[in-house]
Amino acid sequence: MNSSFDLVTFDVPEPESAAVFWRAALGLVELQREDVDRWIVVGEADGVRRIGLQRGAAKPGGVHLDLVCALGDFDDELERLLALDARLMAPPRRESYGAIANLVDPFGYLFDLCAYV
Repeated sequence: MNSSFDLVTFDVPEPESAAVFWRAALGLVELQREDVDRWIVVGEADGVRRIGLQRGAAKPGGVHLDLVCALGDFDDELERLLALDARLMAPPRRESYGAIANLVDPFGYLFDLCAYV
């Protein structure tokens, strides 16, 4: 099964401040938070995820896509993306929420493959 689009993630030095801004700007609500404010997801009141805010250096191009797949499909989907000439930026890892791989597409754009439990 192919992965699907999950959300756009902004790399920002202050995720909390960015979350306040995007909630107010778009009328969104907080849906998820990890490690105090290292990772915050805002979205629709019905649970649809829209924007991820991840602690990192703000810079032009500091936005990346998150793709999502089922946890059981993670390894196969990662292999499929690598066969399409995506490259790993670091070894895939398991986290409390599932699995993640940080990748770059053939043109140098960053994206993540995520699988949630």
